[in-house]
Amino acid sequence: MFDRAWTLVCRDAARPVGQIYALRRGADKDDGALQDRLAASRREAIECNAPGGVTLPGIGSALMRNCAGAVGAYRILAVKRGKTIYVAQGYAAYASALDLGLRSVMAGRIVPGRVDIATVGTNDAGYARLQAATLDPQTVLAEGYRRNASGNYAEAAEFFDSLTDRLARDPDAAKLTPAERANRAHEYLVNRGLQLSNLGLFDQAEAAFAEARRIVTADAVQVRLRRNFEAMHHINRQDSAGALAILDRPLTSGATASAGGDGAVSLPPEVAAEMSSGAAQARALGVRQDNMLTPVERSAILDAQAQQLRGTILRLSGQPGPAREVLTKALASAVAIRDGRVTSITRLRAQLLGEIALTHEAQADYGQAERQLNQALALLGAQYPETVALNGARARLGAFLIRRGRNEDALKIYRGIIASTMENRATLTGMANQLQPYFNLLAREIPTRPELTADLFAASQTLLRPGAADTLEQLSRELSAGDGEAARLFRQSVSLSRDIERGRIALAQLRQAAQGREALLPDVVQAQADIDQLAADQAHTLAALAAYPQYRALSPQGLTLAEMQATLKPGEGYYKLAQLGDALYALWIDGAGATGYRLAASATDVARKVAALRETISIDVNGVQTTYALDVPAARSLYLDLFGPVEQRLAAARHLIFEPDGAMLQLPVNLLVAGQAGVDAYEARVAQGGDEFDFRGIAWLGRDHAVSTALSARAFRDARAAAPSGAAQSYIGFGDNAPLAGPVLAASSRGGLTSGAADDCGWSPLQWNRPIPATELREAAQAIGGLGNELITGAAFTDEAVMARGDLDRFRILHFATHGLVTPPHPGCPARPALLTSFAPDRKSDGLLQFSEIFDLRLNADLVVLSACDTAGAAGAETTRAAGLSGGGGALDGLVRAFIGAGSRAVIASHWPAPEDYRATERLMGGLFAAPADQPMAEALRAAQARLMDDAETSHPFYWSGFAIIGDGARPLIARR
Repeated sequence: MFDRAWTLVCRDAARPVGQIYALRRGADKDDGALQDRLAASRREAIECNAPGGVTLPGIGSALMRNCAGAVGAYRILAVKRGKTIYVAQGYAAYASALDLGLRSVMAGRIVPGRVDIATVGTNDAGYARLQAATLDPQTVLAEGYRRNASGNYAEAAEFFDSLTDRLARDPDAAKLTPAERANRAHEYLVNRGLQLSNLGLFDQAEAAFAEARRIVTADAVQVRLRRNFEAMHHINRQDSAGALAILDRPLTSGATASAGGDGAVSLPPEVAAEMSSGAAQARALGVRQDNMLTPVERSAILDAQAQQLRGTILRLSGQPGPAREVLTKALASAVAIRDGRVTSITRLRAQLLGEIALTHEAQADYGQAERQLNQALALLGAQYPETVALNGARARLGAFLIRRGRNEDALKIYRGIIASTMENRATLTGMANQLQPYFNLLAREIPTRPELTADLFAASQTLLRPGAADTLEQLSRELSAGDGEAARLFRQSVSLSRDIERGRIALAQLRQAAQGREALLPDVVQAQADIDQLAADQAHTLAALAAYPQYRALSPQGLTLAEMQATLKPGEGYYKLAQLGDALYALWIDGAGATGYRLAASATDVARKVAALRETISIDVNGVQTTYALDVPAARSLYLDLFGPVEQRLAAARHLIFEPDGAMLQLPVNLLVAGQAGVDAYEARVAQGGDEFDFRGIAWLGRDHAVSTALSARAFRDARAAAPSGAAQSYIGFGDNAPLAGPVLAASSRGGLTSGAADDCGWSPLQWNRPIPATELREAAQAIGGLGNELITGAAFTDEAVMARGDLDRFRILHFATHGLVTPPHPGCPARPALLTSFAPDRKSDGLLQFSEIFDLRLNADLVVLSACDTAGAAGAETTRAAGLSGGGGALDGLVRAFIGAGSRAVIASHWPAPEDYRATERLMGGLFAAPADQPMAEALRAAQARLMDDAETSHPFYWSGFAIIGDGARPLIARR
């Protein structure tokens, strides 16, 4: 097909990651024919944009096409030299290898250079889909199990999801028998279901398990997997009775295991023969390929795990003695497999030891309980050093020490957990319940030991909402697959993380071997020095990465309390909420100091008040957006719940920076009532027949306080430190999408319609038939003034057109007046926030600007305005309520974070459908954009809101309260030039 061809392979890849070709120019005179030949040489279908010129070191000018396919980003490079065309094509994640290979082929020799590739074993799922395309499926499956075992649930979920995609489209899957194909699909689904459940995404987890139940399998290993994982799902939902019912259910395959007198699980020969069809999955628990687990052994492990779950339920039901009997037998069963040499069940053994310890504690045998907890720590420390799994075991020991009154010992343990997490730039997703004893201890001690506020602030920054964890994994994948310097550095940081993790495991094992063997001590010293050097390289890489907004938007790196205080200006206060279980914790930081406390109200109480308030602001009644008189006493009560302990300090602040969590993600804090007198006067006036929709005279928090919303302390500090945009043009507005064929529906508010009766996770076409008029955009452009302002509306406003523009970084303000689709279309569907656009005439556009597409835009903006529906608020509230969660925040985690990663210093987004009545939104936006030069944007928004507060027709918070500034509201909206 080509004159000369070379294949690029990676040590960890089971198939090529790229190809390099040399072609005589006379063979293909036009580019189209060349692209057809390249397409024929690939196994995957991809779509490419138009070629663009680039400069490659040692080569010079080249043409590059950025492409996308089912496996992610792809790229094609072409260079003309004399009568030869040189072409390199492959996965963009391997860009450095493609470039170096092309240079070597053209030079006719090996050109020295560095290849930055993140391979299997990294602590990031950014390569999950790429690995699923290039690696042996069982290798990827083992990686998914390993991430679960180390506690990295979001990464594990991404691996199992990518395997499901590959099974559906990979031609190699056709070589599988129907039974093998069914078993693989089943295993991928139940694993993804468990990871989603571990993340708290319960309705999505249930959808995955329901799909798995529809797959018919006679494989006893698969049946056991589903039994155990569904039981864990019920335990995660605090449904012990449901979990026990699943464990008691007979196995549908008919395969049963029996426990021998020594407690070990054994299976009869006929059952072992039946399970031989599971051999293909045997290595997934992590044993080396040349020494893989047999189906019998894997079933024994799963039965031991089931007994662990049963013992846990017994302990939780107040039966420590029977629980310990079951747990001890389960531990013996696990250890009996290959004499305890199966390293992949280390976490199961540690969990069993931890549960046994709790049964001893329940019976006042505290010494034995502590010994068992320390033994579990030692096991995990050797296999999973400095991981979420190890920190979970540390937290269990810390909680035990608190219960024993050994608070100082416990503080030391917990500080180690937080230090380890922050040092590794990780998060403690899924560990909220285990950290609650620590947070309670700090909250109790802070009144007499205020220095502990720094510990509470540090710990609160390691928490990550489940929705945010899922979103960050997707954004990490987007960044990993890029071809810019930020992507290269990110891949380098991931590879270094992999090397550090591997080095720590080797060091832990070496230290064990060196006990009593002095000859090995120099090896221990050298291994530690190697890790220190890798850590130094990592620090330099991350320092370089910090210059890129895409990395800052997804970096979990935190701040110290001193750094946060130094960030604040006079007259500012930072208020942070953190939810753990049913408890809410608050931190107040200002120039005078800091304090922290646990709210007297539970998270459930706060969620109930938030729901009551939202239902009087904006609620769908038979398809019509409806507003009722605000529950003013509830708004006052919620203010006291949150700010009562720091009310005087709040009163002294002019600018409030609010970092929400839990239900407060769904409500703008500016509508809380800061004074009782206005409440009393309002109730007295209404009792005498006054207008219940006239809220003038209420002391709203937002009347005297400019308010900014923060994604995190670090995000706020980064927003404040960013230089102002140097873009030459002031404003570009997008909106008024072209409707689909059929009637155009009137828009009384900017909310999304119901998704209709569609069975999949797509949106109803009705969503596109209620476009937002462009009036607001025109008025904003006129108010801002300046040269070169643009409006993109109607059929020109497609997602493809937005992504194709190469000049978005020339505008200081971007304004999207369109519907935001942030609530999943159906329960069980993933939240994929997007802005609604027009469809392109050629139908290549899908009519949605997805948050992952937004993340890849290149902006240099001071502000992005999302004048749409719920872009900061409920964001999946219906789905999260169905899942047993109290918070939303999906849009903050998706759309807003994506725009900040794309290069905007701040985002203005709405908490509910923006009102059209009384021209409220137009007046609000017009007042905002009419701000004088150098006025802080939060102050400009507050002033515009105050004008609506003082008008009887628009005094209801529905009209003025919904928009929030995410970022540093102290920055000027219109900078003086």
